[in-house]
Amino acid sequence: MPLKQFFPTTSYTWQGVYYHFQQWIADGSWQNAFVALLRAHPRIIDLSSAQLDASHTPAKRGGEAVGYQGRKRCKTTNIAVVSDKNGTPLTYATPRSGEHHDTFEIEEVLREMIAVLREANIDVQGIFLNADAAFDTAVVRSLCAEFGIEANIPINPRNGNADDRDEYFDDELYQQRSGVEHTFAWLDGFKGLLVRYETTLKHWTAMNLIGCIIIFIRRILKLPKS
Repeated sequence: MPLKQFFPTTSYTWQGVYYHFQQWIADGSWQNAFVALLRAHPRIIDLSSAQLDASHTPAKRGGEAVGYQGRKRCKTTNIAVVSDKNGTPLTYATPRSGEHHDTFEIEEVLREMIAVLREANIDVQGIFLNADAAFDTAVVRSLCAEFGIEANIPINPRNGNADDRDEYFDDELYQQRSGVEHTFAWLDGFKGLLVRYETTLKHWTAMNLIGCIIIFIRRILKLPKS
């Protein structure tokens, strides 16, 4: 933090900032702040569709939930996010080690994300959820059906011929999936998130959560004043 800018008349130190960062992780303040923003500003959220995706972040110092990812040719951590149509982050899951594919422990991932949405009073019933073909699994489709979510996922050729499947897929709706790509681009705009240097999982999760909070606040500030 730029201490001279925010605390010009105090002797605040980086140790003090770190202490509060740790405390707010432990007592759930970062999570509570994000959920409170979602609750308080529903008009920012465009749920004409929602977008699910995951992204790998290079982990330069190793640490918890870090593994080698062949596509990235380095050790990474993988985090899943759901955004609204416009890329506003709505929910996330605890990051997973990068050597796994995007659907690793997908049931736990989806249930965790849906729990955040419910805590924020966001009704998932009837939401159209776009996700790429990597998420074309029986577990994902079953969980979507359980919660009343309409899964709009292209058929993965590895899972059989599309002509032999009866799931409906709307290609025009699927084009809105670019929203979540904006989300990850915005998160990568933060130097502390583009590359992972935090070694503990709780710190890295909190850093991404702070990024989501800042993105949401920026959307609030762009609202026309009433």
